[in-house]
Amino acid sequence: MHTVTTERQLREQVRQWRESATPLAFVPTMGNLHAGHLQLVRHASSVAGRVVVSIFVNPLQFGPREDFASYPVTLEADQAALVQEGADLLFLPSLAEIYPHGTGATTVVEVPGLNAMLEGEHRPGHFNGVTTVVAKLFNLVQPDIAVFGEKDYQQLLLIRRMVADLCMPIRIDSVATVREPSGLAMSSRNSYLAGADRAIAPQLYQTLLDVQRVLEGGERDYAGVEQAAMQQLAEAGFQPEYVSVRRQADLALPGLADGQLIVLAAAVVGRARLIDNISISVA
Repeated sequence: MHTVTTERQLREQVRQWRESATPLAFVPTMGNLHAGHLQLVRHASSVAGRVVVSIFVNPLQFGPREDFASYPVTLEADQAALVQEGADLLFLPSLAEIYPHGTGATTVVEVPGLNAMLEGEHRPGHFNGVTTVVAKLFNLVQPDIAVFGEKDYQQLLLIRRMVADLCMPIRIDSVATVREPSGLAMSSRNSYLAGADRAIAPQLYQTLLDVQRVLEGGERDYAGVEQAAMQQLAEAGFQPEYVSVRRQADLALPGLADGQLIVLAAAVVGRARLIDNISISVA
């Protein structure tokens, strides 16, 4: 696996691959790789001849009271894992390489509507930071396929909308959430969990399973189900932020005729802010 740090180095390698018409898949990450990330890399390897992975902790998507300064960095272990998975190239840019005029003066890519609900409401500006850096990385890597996890479902929909709106010739593939044996969705921020907090954390997924069971059983009082789930999380020891039943296709509030739903949740336990979701089919 090659590691490059500059746009020039990256473009030169991509140009060589383009000359041989080799399909290129891309997995953007912020590092601290876990089994969920590596599943994305495996999927990328299965659909393309070359795989590029980026590691860049993007300051533009962190709020002023969030964990940018303390976000876990495990570069040596990440590189070893990517070599093991057969990634072809690691792009490891500096802040100046991605934001040459600084984060405060950069052009911003915004996906209106989707960027303001749920995660966007609780983390103002977060998704503008995500779509801006992903657009930059797409322009740099120029992949045929980009791979994202379904744990960040709202992010996945935003990226798909951005690609469609900006006419980017990139296929967006998604990979199912990878979970710990307890059911807890894998996340870099799980490293913040310790002691009692780690024992509480799997209850987020269990709450989503309970919502799934109730809705598949015929309940259609979505507001009531959401309120009950919030109470369940609070009683388990979380500080719940939201539990919301939405339409899978666009995260709109569902009507009684909508059959393909998704329930999304965010909650804090100890130092960790956890998000998760589960898809639901109702008659």
